Amino acid sequence: MTGILLALIPAVTWGSLVLISVKLGGDAKSQTLGITMGALLFAAVTYFITLPSISALAWGIGIISGVMWTIGQFGQLTSVKYIGVAKTVPISTGLQLMGTTLFGVLLFKEWDTGTAVTIGSIAVASIIIGVILTSVGQKAKDEEDKKHLKKGLFILLVSSLGYIGYVVVIRYFEIDGWSAILPQGIGMAAGALILTLKSKPFNKYALRNTLTGIWWSAGNLGLLLSLPLIGVATSFSLSQTGIVISTLGGLFLLKEKTAKKQIIFVIIGCLLIIAGGVLLGYTKR
Repeated sequence: MTGILLALIPAVTWGSLVLISVKLGGDAKSQTLGITMGALLFAAVTYFITLPSISALAWGIGIISGVMWTIGQFGQLTSVKYIGVAKTVPISTGLQLMGTTLFGVLLFKEWDTGTAVTIGSIAVASIIIGVILTSVGQKAKDEEDKKHLKKGLFILLVSSLGYIGYVVVIRYFEIDGWSAILPQGIGMAAGALILTLKSKPFNKYALRNTLTGIWWSAGNLGLLLSLPLIGVATSFSLSQTGIVISTLGGLFLLKEKTAKKQIIFVIIGCLLIIAGGVLLGYTKR
């Protein structure tokens, strides 16, 4: 039960992350830089409070994990420009859920009973259908829209690989959650600087988004602590069920232009992805 409750913390914080970042303003580069600076600040404060022992392996893997996260976050925020929050988040979430589940099952053998395989298969099918529904009706009106749609989806695919790697490497090398926070924060900030330095992203929007980084970090801590308790497939799946926050926020708070029929598909798709995530939670003994 403790692991499940910990995994639900990022469901709230990450579910609202893109929405908050967009509301605070700035482009993907300043937003990414601000978030990583906030995450690094949170990591440093947490380190000096807890003073965990960090091995050389934890430093190396933690930094790599942080860089992978930055690639994922930068890609996700960039895709918002092309296809909007309401479409970006559910598609990104579905891809991440399928990827982490695949690694959890094949690499970590987390589905070790017939019941787990059955429930897990149904869950993955639900997620796949949900992802398809969220992208249904996204017909381009002209050539420019078609290019934006293709570019947005391609960027999402690449960013999802970054997000998946950020979780899997920590689990694979069995890095303790408290030990991973500071190295991850350094890796995130370093990755953001490399990706954004040429564009001079240091501005008021980057400063505002440090708050988003602190908000994200609270969810990250919950996920890291839940990984050894309930596994990758379950913990990451539960952490992603908060997509309804950003999806509905994009539709109704940011008032993104979407046809009524498409809104229905997006909402149904989100519910199926959430249902799949919850079912994955039952695959852990």
